[in-house]
Amino acid sequence: QVQLVESGGGLVQAGGSLRLSCAASGTIFGIKSMGWYRQAPGKQRELVATITKGGSTTYADDVKGRFTISSDNAKNTVYLQMNSLKPEDTAVYYCNHIALILQRYEYWGQGTQVTVSS
Repeated sequence: QVQLVESGGGLVQAGGSLRLSCAASGTIFGIKSMGWYRQAPGKQRELVATITKGGSTTYADDVKGRFTISSDNAKNTVYLQMNSLKPEDTAVYYCNHIALILQRYEYWGQGTQVTVSS
């Protein structure tokens, strides 16, 4: 069973930066897109950013201009560069891979905590 492993979370002051990484423990065939989601306490999980195999990206409105998603398709790895962090960015961040081979497969990481202090 392939697992996604996130790293790079931590505690940072407002205005600071963090870079999250997410690597697959094995090979995932047929990846269509990779992305990042986050869940703050008491809130639902929400989309942060996604990137397709072809490199097209989407961002949540409140992270546009501050966060950048990128990927290494050969390594099934996705990154999230987070700049100008705000206290409201505090959440558990989860990576997500979607693959399509005859049927749709979805993979989730275990999450990494990002805490932004004011």
